[in-house]
Amino acid sequence: MAIAIVLILIVVASVLFHFLSPWQVTPPASNWGSIDTTLVLTLGITGAFFVAVTLFMVVAVLRYRHKAGRRADYQPENKKLEGWLVVITTLGIVGMLAPGLVVYDDFVRVPKTAHVLEVLAQQWQWAFRFPGADGQLGRTDIRFVDALNPFGLDRDDPAGQDDVLVKGNQVHLPLGRPVKVLLRSKDVLHNFYIPQIRSKMDMVPGMVSHFWFTPTEAGEYEILCAEFCGVGHYNMRGHMRVQTPEAFARWLGAQPTFAQTLAAAARPGRDQLVEKGRQLAADSGCQACHSQDGSASLGPSWKDLFGRTERLADGSSVQVDEAYLKESILAPKAKLVEGYPPVMVAYSFNEDELDALVALIKSLSAEGRKGAAANDATADLAAKGRQLAESLGCLACHSVDGSPRVGPSWQGLYGKTEILTDGGQVKVDEAYLKASILNPNSQVVKGYAAIMPAFSLDDEDVNALIAFIKSTANAGTDAGKVESEEVQ
Repeated sequence: MAIAIVLILIVVASVLFHFLSPWQVTPPASNWGSIDTTLVLTLGITGAFFVAVTLFMVVAVLRYRHKAGRRADYQPENKKLEGWLVVITTLGIVGMLAPGLVVYDDFVRVPKTAHVLEVLAQQWQWAFRFPGADGQLGRTDIRFVDALNPFGLDRDDPAGQDDVLVKGNQVHLPLGRPVKVLLRSKDVLHNFYIPQIRSKMDMVPGMVSHFWFTPTEAGEYEILCAEFCGVGHYNMRGHMRVQTPEAFARWLGAQPTFAQTLAAAARPGRDQLVEKGRQLAADSGCQACHSQDGSASLGPSWKDLFGRTERLADGSSVQVDEAYLKESILAPKAKLVEGYPPVMVAYSFNEDELDALVALIKSLSAEGRKGAAANDATADLAAKGRQLAESLGCLACHSVDGSPRVGPSWQGLYGKTEILTDGGQVKVDEAYLKASILNPNSQVVKGYAAIMPAFSLDDEDVNALIAFIKSTANAGTDAGKVESEEVQ
């Protein structure tokens, strides 16, 4: 009797939990309705079978419970009962499969007006690609994959030169426009899943799968990997931001194309920053008041400005260094140079933009060029290390902003003393980092599992990775901003 009561309570509790559960469906995508209808139908059919089977168990427990002197009934077959079971089971299976097939057909039948988005999965990170102005994605092949070309694009294919590349874990999509999602994997089986739109599909190495949906509600939605892909599987997350078509167009226009990525890799890192500052100065109207050739203007000329000593309006003097330049951009009236009116407006540039403007101003003076040249070789090596870290998937396990992940964070790592799993201690220097890259399980830091694979890199690549790790030793360095750039 007790077993029968427990079974009845399980049925009642399950039904009540379903109807009283606070979970509710949400409609952020066009095809969510048909998917939810199929899920509800499947749940109804399986739920009905669950209730029927459990109640049959209650009847069996009560009716056929053990009694002294009673023998079990033997019925070799019951054709009528078997016939009912076959019919009911068949109808139940058809009821679950048929709607799913109809929904799946719509799931992969892409509208001709759909915007194309390619998703590239790699342990344990996401990357994205959009077609450029020509509306076509360039050819890809695993043979072309390297540190500078993680998407494996064919450099000789004209259609791929304007492809827009998004190497971070966040992607933007336009509101109200159909999106065809192409899915590729570089290594193992993954699954692209956005719970709110009820859309998911496996990503099989060597294959390109696809589905489509139309975002119908603006907002930010989490991207998950729904297929176990290794020890860092839980950390393989991203974000999809749905916004107005105008905002999406502005965001897309700010992302680099494949051709720009190759051109940037061919230029020294300092040149990239100076060029960015030059473009920013032109767009922000700085050149209207500050000349770059020494000619007089409304504000001080930038030519030979860096390193100079300027006399201020209050009679004091100031050395024109990076700190002064940044302060003058953000709060121009704080230290006004003598002979110039206080007409400059305050700008709200972020740290990256300030660095670019300062790099431009430094490039216009001999003192600035001298200091920049001394740092170019190190900066270039660190930049190459960053590209390697992105391509090899290092940043999926090692953050550069101090956040916890599968492996130790690289922020502030260089120079630290770490405790190892065997109780010993080690100073994080170049020798330790090199050994950890080539033979990672030889000295495992306490609190972390020995799961990192060994990489067969040449000395140049190892030195580049070490230079990048060293550049993240202090929070706020240019290289240390990689993580924040990835998730924007």
